Amino acid sequence: MAAADGVVTSAAQQAKVIDGKAISAEIRLELAEQVKQLQQTCGKVPGLAVVLVGTRGDSETYVRSKRKACEEVGIASYATDLPEDVCEDDLLQVVAQYNADPNVHGILVQLPLPGHINERRILDAISIDKDVDGFHPANIGALAMRGRTPLFVSCTPKGCVELLERSGVQISGKRAVVIGRSNIVGTPAALLLQQRDATVTVVHSRTRDAASIVAEADIVIAAMGKPESVRGSWIKAGAAVIDVGTNPVPDATKKRGYRLVGDVAFHEAAAHASHITPVPGGVGPMTITMLLSNTVDSAKRALHAS
Repeated sequence: MAAADGVVTSAAQQAKVIDGKAISAEIRLELAEQVKQLQQTCGKVPGLAVVLVGTRGDSETYVRSKRKACEEVGIASYATDLPEDVCEDDLLQVVAQYNADPNVHGILVQLPLPGHINERRILDAISIDKDVDGFHPANIGALAMRGRTPLFVSCTPKGCVELLERSGVQISGKRAVVIGRSNIVGTPAALLLQQRDATVTVVHSRTRDAASIVAEADIVIAAMGKPESVRGSWIKAGAAVIDVGTNPVPDATKKRGYRLVGDVAFHEAAAHASHITPVPGGVGPMTITMLLSNTVDSAKRALHAS
């Protein structure tokens, strides 16, 4: 049961629900102030270009959210919408134009792309100086190496760590388990935690006895895309749980016919955890906010160097 102060109560444990919306709003206020200062000192504002291919409803929704978020903090938004059947060379030309535009400090090509387009070729074409999604191999490589600093970190894992740090969860010296090893979330999340001196284990589809491994963790980041597969019995007493999953499950009581759940069985886990993110309202709001943060950082580098 959730109390009014954001604490889930049970006989065993009180888990603080990490409010991703509130933390995201706090960061956006900070970003808006940084954008204002850039405009005063350099006469320019950060610019983010978003390229959308086709008419997928979920992609259109994400893109609208990103453009609205830019407006909220004062970032200039550039948009190119292309038809589903656009040829790869035409898409590459759009990326090249944004690479060359000094008013654009970040480029995002909305994924997934249609099957006839080589996704890797498109992402590799984005200038590393404008790779605000943090997908470029050079950024991932720098994240993996001690003594190196990537220009950008992937937005969702960056948001996960930000939620932990702003909630007062200690990372250094703790045992962390990341469930999932995708290039977009799992792998960079593990690297970020390791960078902050956690001892990190990655659990994946071939891992034997995943539950016992997760049960040893002080910090759990679940990002495997399987609804409510992490049960409460997996969670160590006092662990911090970050749930990246956003899975639709049928629900006839809802107008849309479904509800969203995470990869973690929330109420079960909340009976053991010290901190936990809800779905929705946890990691989700942070992803776009970290995109804005990366764009502002890119503009600072570019405008202060010019």
